[in-house]
Amino acid sequence: MMAPDGIGVLLRSRREQAGLTREDAALLMAQALGEPFDAENFKRWERETRLPTPRWHHSIEAALGIPLEEIIRARASSQAFRLQRRTARMEGEEATAVKRRSFITGTLAVAGVGALPDFAEAHEGINAALHGSDAADIAYLESVFERNTGGYHGRDPQAVLAEMHEDLQLLRVVLERPHTAHDRATVVRTAAGLTGLVAIIQHDRGNQQDAQRWFTTAARAASESGDRRMMAWVLARHAMVPLNYGAPRAAADLAARAHRVAGNTPSAAAALAAAVSSRALAAIGDRRGAMNAVARARGTIEQLDRTGLADTWFGYPPQKHSVHLSQAFTLLGRTEQAYAEQDAALALTSSPSVMTRALLALDKAQCLRADHDPQGAADMATGVWHHLPEGFRTGLVRTRTQTLHDSLTGKPRDQLTEVLSA
Repeated sequence: MMAPDGIGVLLRSRREQAGLTREDAALLMAQALGEPFDAENFKRWERETRLPTPRWHHSIEAALGIPLEEIIRARASSQAFRLQRRTARMEGEEATAVKRRSFITGTLAVAGVGALPDFAEAHEGINAALHGSDAADIAYLESVFERNTGGYHGRDPQAVLAEMHEDLQLLRVVLERPHTAHDRATVVRTAAGLTGLVAIIQHDRGNQQDAQRWFTTAARAASESGDRRMMAWVLARHAMVPLNYGAPRAAADLAARAHRVAGNTPSAAAALAAAVSSRALAAIGDRRGAMNAVARARGTIEQLDRTGLADTWFGYPPQKHSVHLSQAFTLLGRTEQAYAEQDAALALTSSPSVMTRALLALDKAQCLRADHDPQGAADMATGVWHHLPEGFRTGLVRTRTQTLHDSLTGKPRDQLTEVLSA
């Protein structure tokens, strides 16, 4: 049932007034977005089985000529209508059923940045649902996973996480539906991917504990799906949480597990596992092991096909390879090799890759410190920090900047103290 003055009625009436089919509207959306758009998605919006998130609002405005304020107002009306119906249903259910079916019901206040949905309940619901069910809307969820593997595209991590809110809600519902064994395997594989992406974003935001929880859920889903490459990818990405937040031995153990699961067949996950191993082993002082892992990563990437080399969070492109090796060589004190990898990564990194460029610059700052130029290191880190959008001055970038700060003394250290406290 749709809201009488909601987004579904608005979209359908404007489309029909323009004499457009849903396929026509989808083509206009694709032109506005600059990427493919599925007519089925438009159908869901019109029927209000899903509501268009803010990501789509400007494209709807461009495609159908609906003023942005009308889109926002109609969507808000649909949300309110949904809430009223949901509240009425819940009032007639037993408390245990209410608790079991609740998903994302609150907001998580984030200091200085606004609010996000409460992802703890989302995690609990998805995690519990993995114990048995099947899927519907599988194709749509697969497209959601594919779309979100592309990275931030200049958006800050919190904004991306907020955009995934409704897709995670749909995932939880889909996981609870009965389906064939084949569809079940497909949907839990997709669940592994999507929950893994949430974990990556939480890692980048500095929410280590939540990242660990989401990766654990992703591993459970990957295990149930039987997809070894997905499991290897989840484990390798999981290893980056302890690696980047002060527990390199735990990271080395996870990366070794990822390597064993990936096996001898070249894959993006196998290459990533080797690269993460090189960094973890370098961090704990195992220079020989780190260089062996570097060689393994280099050997693997040379054998990857186009899919394996895709520039996504699920692939292992040359740019990502150089980013990892930059960090490994920086930790090993091999500054010449680190500088070379930094230059290679920057040459392959598109301008919207805000976080990647910042991390590479911080690697270079660490190399400058190792090459006895502490003031140059502080100046580079200061420049990086001042050019970063507010949403990126948290989590991983702050941790790397703090690590550099702690390795400095005197005026350079004071300079970074002021930067970090601003």
